[in-house]
Amino acid sequence: MDHITSLDKFAVPVGRQEIELQQIEYASGGMPQLRLRIRERSRFTVFDIDLQTAERWGRAMIAWSQAQAQAQAQSGQE
Repeated sequence: MDHITSLDKFAVPVGRQEIELQQIEYASGGMPQLRLRIRERSRFTVFDIDLQTAERWGRAMIAWSQAQAQAQAQSGQE
């Protein structure tokens, strides 16, 4: 039986999607993966990603959010 551990779950303020991050370990073995579940009403989108993909995706999201925060801070100073 696969083992799933919930890591985080939250709702997106705009669009009202529900996002859940899970760690999944398959009974058949192999490396653990990060599962990203996005729920939009009755529709689900699921990604199972490996360590390298999760790291790259995470770094890109952090870089984007930092750039947006910096742009907002600069526009507030003008």
